Amino acid sequence: MKITIAGAGIAGLATALALDADGHDIEIFEAVQEIKPLGVGINLLPHAAAVLSGLGVLDDLLKSGVATSELGYFNRYGQKIWSESRGLYAGQNAPQVSIARGELQRILLHHVQKRLGESRIHSGHRLVSFSNKKDQAFAIFSTPSSNELTVHSDILICADGIHSAARAQLYPDEGAPLYSGRLLWRATTMAPPFLSGSSMIMAGHEDQKFVCYPIESCGEDGLQKINWIAELRRPLLRNPEDWNRKGDISDFYDEFVDWNFDWLDVPRLITGAEQIYEYPMVDRTPVNSWTEKRVTLLGDSAHPMYPIGSNGASQAILDAADLSEALREVADPEGALLAYENSRLPKTSSIVIANRGNGPEQCMQLAEERAPNGFAKLEDVFLPGELRAIADRYKVVTGLKRN
Repeated sequence: MKITIAGAGIAGLATALALDADGHDIEIFEAVQEIKPLGVGINLLPHAAAVLSGLGVLDDLLKSGVATSELGYFNRYGQKIWSESRGLYAGQNAPQVSIARGELQRILLHHVQKRLGESRIHSGHRLVSFSNKKDQAFAIFSTPSSNELTVHSDILICADGIHSAARAQLYPDEGAPLYSGRLLWRATTMAPPFLSGSSMIMAGHEDQKFVCYPIESCGEDGLQKINWIAELRRPLLRNPEDWNRKGDISDFYDEFVDWNFDWLDVPRLITGAEQIYEYPMVDRTPVNSWTEKRVTLLGDSAHPMYPIGSNGASQAILDAADLSEALREVADPEGALLAYENSRLPKTSSIVIANRGNGPEQCMQLAEERAPNGFAKLEDVFLPGELRAIADRYKVVTGLKRN
């Protein structure tokens, strides 16, 4: 089957690998002229890592990244609220992987180029619109020469991101992404390992939070590249669609200046960063359908969500796996796309809504509300079994655990 993919981000590249493995004829069109690794760190959940393992990519990811051993939640005083083993350390069949986002994209792109051939990837081609005619999907792309190119195929997969042209065509009145009222400052810093050396931690609460985890192994100098995110509630002062704005340390540093725990020096991480980027935390409200005949959405174009619970890229990779499975099991292309949508849309919609309620990070917010000055004993703050119930409930929503 001839399949066109709009978008060569993580979602589009993972989809290309999954569909190529099933023998489909794949062609990819990417909006940017030069596909360059961008962004800071990213975390892949074990079920997404398992998909990439099946596609022959995981070993390369682990050479560059870190297999996360544990996830911990702390209050703003550095007191532990909850921690649990992750991935292989929790007995799962695949690791949880922490890696530079640009490195993940580079590795996926390398595998796509190797398997499909570089000629199957067209940069500088931005999706403008689509249509369905008889048994074909038509995609119109703008090109580097400012002309338009029409491409037809059996199926069009629109993985063109949170500002998706395809989604805008399906939902012309939707408008811009919805701002949460929270800003993120993201960066990486070379620093000594903390806790296990492969730990992911979150500290604070919904209005003031710090997240960090290593994305490379420790070097001979005893330092690791640590990815970190500082998050604060702020009125929106700038364009909510400005995704790669350089951040100013003076906008947030004072809020974390005294977060020097006995196991982590947050101010040192912040001041040691080479470059800081500012992002608005945004999402979109789930819609009722992603599909129009032989055209469907995938990844952030389908279900943009808050970066909570490591689900953005992970769910896009699971989209790719489910789409591939639907095309294997349902002979009719339109029926296959609907089967994919029926599988993935309810699951991802539930995650979008759960993330608006802080997902597994609810425990941090509850600790702040119940013990704003810290606690002497954790059992004075939470009922027996309450913390595990919060963690397990979110795992069910995201597909990491069954009811």
